[in-house]
Amino acid sequence: MCDGRPAAPARSMRGMASSADEWLRKYADGEERISPLRWVCVPATVVGLVGLFWALPVPEAFRASSPALNWGTVFLSAALVYYFMISIPLAIGALPFVVAVVATVAWLDTLAAPFWPWSALLFGGAWAAQWLAVRRQTERPAFRDLQFVMIGPLWLLAHVYRRLGIPY
Repeated sequence: MCDGRPAAPARSMRGMASSADEWLRKYADGEERISPLRWVCVPATVVGLVGLFWALPVPEAFRASSPALNWGTVFLSAALVYYFMISIPLAIGALPFVVAVVATVAWLDTLAAPFWPWSALLFGGAWAAQWLAVRRQTERPAFRDLQFVMIGPLWLLAHVYRRLGIPY
């Protein structure tokens, strides 16, 4: 640019980051090494969030189409579409994670007690633990909204891909 500032990163029509690399950089926010806490808390945060969506009442049309159709599975489906939009290899790699989240939340839903309080506790506790841990390392934790919470699993997967030499 003529004022000496670097050009803004490319954006899609809706202002979203244009690539997986850009989102992963924003999520990492300078974190060089992934702490063991993140390997536990990122999936736990997603399970808790999906559990909260899963527990929401669904329209009768959802229930009539499929017992597996609820706000949690709708949210995960939208997340998968988003993952495919930013990186096909990462989205394919995320499929087993998504299946595991659905299996975990479906199992939690079979327990005798209502599972939404446990989902809220899991989501809040795991998110807070991550936030506090990252807050110590950086000034501004990356997972500040729902979109960043859902980038977390891709961030972990991208780390595995880099170590295995798999391009994404």
